[in-house]
Amino acid sequence: MEKKRLKVLSFILIFALSLLMTGCGETQDNSAVTASPGITDETKNGDGNQDDTDNTNTAENDNSGNTDDDNDSENNDGNTTDNFHIGIVTGSISQSEDDRRGAEAFQEKYGAENVTLAIYPDNFSDELDTTIQTIVNLADDPDMKAIIVNQAVDGTTEAFRQIKSKRPDILCLAGEAYEDYPDIGAVSDLVVGNDFLSRGYLMIHTAHELGCDTFVHISFPRHLSYESVYREVAIMKAACKKFRMNFRMETAPDPTTDVGVPGAQKFIRKEVPKWIKKYGQKSAYFCTNDAHTEPLIEMLLKCGGYFIEADLPSPLMGYPGALDLDLNWNTGDFGEIQTTVENAVVERGGAGRFGTWTYSYGYALSAGLAEHARNVILGESEMNSIDDLSRAFGAFSPGSEWNGSRYTDAGTGKKSDNIILVYQDTYIMGNPGYYAGSTKVKVPGKYFKMGEPEG
Repeated sequence: MEKKRLKVLSFILIFALSLLMTGCGETQDNSAVTASPGITDETKNGDGNQDDTDNTNTAENDNSGNTDDDNDSENNDGNTTDNFHIGIVTGSISQSEDDRRGAEAFQEKYGAENVTLAIYPDNFSDELDTTIQTIVNLADDPDMKAIIVNQAVDGTTEAFRQIKSKRPDILCLAGEAYEDYPDIGAVSDLVVGNDFLSRGYLMIHTAHELGCDTFVHISFPRHLSYESVYREVAIMKAACKKFRMNFRMETAPDPTTDVGVPGAQKFIRKEVPKWIKKYGQKSAYFCTNDAHTEPLIEMLLKCGGYFIEADLPSPLMGYPGALDLDLNWNTGDFGEIQTTVENAVVERGGAGRFGTWTYSYGYALSAGLAEHARNVILGESEMNSIDDLSRAFGAFSPGSEWNGSRYTDAGTGKKSDNIILVYQDTYIMGNPGYYAGSTKVKVPGKYFKMGEPEG
């Protein structure tokens, strides 16, 4: 009997030891993890008529990331080396410098062995086949897990369609899409653009906080036909009414017409003094065209008035030319760039009247989308989480804050799960300067449903 008991005990001990050794020897599955679509962060907005109770751009707390540091191994630079590749496609340095610099910053962080960069043609509309093939070729890498295109020019939708047909495991992310949202959204895991909906309200809010009584919108018919522009105008009009401000529109020459960029800029320089006389020193100005931005800032510094931020804000948008600054020595260091621009603005008497985003939108979009894709693959983020997306953008824009909203169809009022519009907190330059707190302001839900403006 005693021998039998000892035999049983020995068997139990051996069995327990084998279980323990098996548990210690298990390895975790490091295959790519793709977040399921349909994750929402906003509360439902009823009929959208409650002016100050709805807020569709409040960031959520998904708490969905489960990190596992064992998934990464350290390289000599202290950065993590992953067993997957990420591809980033941008325009060239000559056409889209900030977009390209952002891609290079991500590659520098994680290594050229993990991050592949590509460039679509400068004349992408005329070289559509080349553009498509440039994007699709990245899928030939068997370790490729995510492809980001910024800016997502014409041809990106077809390229993503081809990639998904042969490599459905690859995540496809589009930044600042040229093609219609419903089309590119149907073949993308995530589409991210400039939040023209929230910003239509927030720019007016900031101008009001600065004491402005009039907001002047400068554009031309071609731009006014774009959804992002005519819906933003509608929101700006309504916001001005709420804050008891005047909303005015001025027409400037389209730089793509016969007058060209020189003619369009000459017009702005000539008209700004007249506008300031007409609308007063407490008027704020916004233009939809990059070529108009430099002369507008230049003349507002001389004549008075306010400039909240550019259409695609950056300390490099309009300010270097308006202030006659040479920033070629400081490529990519936005902390130094912002300081240099701010000091020059203050010296010209512009403290408290001029704003920007402290980091270039194009730079942050390239690097931030790639960082977000990496986090999703590692299981640390949800693809459609605004909080997680903002966190990824913040990794390449320290000190600034991001927020956003889901794209809302003006006709149906339906929000898109995988099309997210983002914005950065507005920085008002001064001595000292300060962040306006735009990302903390609640945008009433009804503004997201506004369509084409009356008249």
